[in-house]
Amino acid sequence: MTKHTPPNPNIPPPEPYSGPSADEILAMRQEYLMPNHMLYYKKPIAIVQGRMQYVWDDQGKQYLDAIAGIVTISVGHCNPRVLEKTIEQTKLLQHTTTIYLHPLIVNYAKMLAEKMPSSELKQTFFTNSGSEANDLALLAAILSTGNQDILVLRNAYHGGSRITMSLCGHSTWRYPVPAQPNIHHVLPGYCYRCPLKLTYPSCKMACAYDVEDVILSTTSGQIAAFIAEPIQGVGGTVVPPPEYFGIIYDIVKKYGGLFISDEVQTGFGRTGSNYWGIENWNVVPDVITMAKGIGNGIPLGAVTSNAEIAAPLKDRFFFNTFGGNPVSMAQGIATLEEIDEQGLQENSLQIGAHLRDGLQKLQKKHQLIGDVRGLGLMLGIELVKSRQNREPAADAASEVLELAKDRGLLIGKGGLYGNVLRIKPPLCVTASDADFILEVLGDCFKHI
Repeated sequence: MTKHTPPNPNIPPPEPYSGPSADEILAMRQEYLMPNHMLYYKKPIAIVQGRMQYVWDDQGKQYLDAIAGIVTISVGHCNPRVLEKTIEQTKLLQHTTTIYLHPLIVNYAKMLAEKMPSSELKQTFFTNSGSEANDLALLAAILSTGNQDILVLRNAYHGGSRITMSLCGHSTWRYPVPAQPNIHHVLPGYCYRCPLKLTYPSCKMACAYDVEDVILSTTSGQIAAFIAEPIQGVGGTVVPPPEYFGIIYDIVKKYGGLFISDEVQTGFGRTGSNYWGIENWNVVPDVITMAKGIGNGIPLGAVTSNAEIAAPLKDRFFFNTFGGNPVSMAQGIATLEEIDEQGLQENSLQIGAHLRDGLQKLQKKHQLIGDVRGLGLMLGIELVKSRQNREPAADAASEVLELAKDRGLLIGKGGLYGNVLRIKPPLCVTASDADFILEVLGDCFKHI
């Protein structure tokens, strides 16, 4: 194995760790946690400390976290500014609920409204996760439109609750239980694996126009909403053609529906060129849902819509015990400020372009790489056994994951077949970090 210099050899060493070893943690986990807690790696690692884009395991080994805690750490692990603001609030008041007034929740909601792609999008409800946010967005859509049917993309992932699991377009993420009714899966804009076996642009966007046929043939002709990730994350960093969402938007509006943009992974500048992923397609949604990077690791999600859509929610008691918690709000505010003040959206654009260029060069050298795609710091590498038949190379993806870990690089994988490498580091990564990612991946591909 090629010996690699740690991604940042000059960063101060971690604090001494005296807790249980990875093996001891794994044994306790198997005894005391439910078995549906998934793990990466044949020999799982215990991550016990983090600083910005770097983490350390129980043995003191340093890694570059190029999956950002599954696209959640936006401004860096234990970011000093975020820590300071969060600790300050924790010392003042750890918890109160929204039945009382508190300044941070309204201040943060105003800050989010100022970031929205439309001035109409200004009313927010805070949750603890993306699953909760998407669930609430669908509830608001059904109440405000009076319609029941929901459209969602095949290959999508929107959460792990009962209703959001029904939205998922992956059998691997769905238990064999009855699905939520009135949910209809439409064709994704997945050009590399076009479900219609067509080629862009001669396809004339048949996948997008098929949405109208689905509405006319499987619904009453009136829908509540269409929900989509601007770039499918768990689905394998699927980037649609530029016209795709605009076509669907017009169809959704024609049949009375709302357009919900799930920005759990694409929001807060991750795509580089825009603050919200959907803005890359020149679409202004009716509802935006958020989580993960919104709070840089604290349990935090949100739904933002206009006043008309939100209005019917007042007709019943609705409560979220921890949504809008003052500590979560303090960390959310600090995270948003750090993105702006450190220019992390622009950094995502620049470093992402550098990474993508390097990955495309690797693609020319290695037949295993079938496709490189993504925007900003949301990148994917689809591995195939043959570029001719595009048979998924899931085993190779797992092997790259293992080899990269051994070399001090943490990445993810996704896609229906588990054959897409996911590279989505914290937005604070540097050019030298990007070079390290490319160096390690280049070496991994040589060994497969």
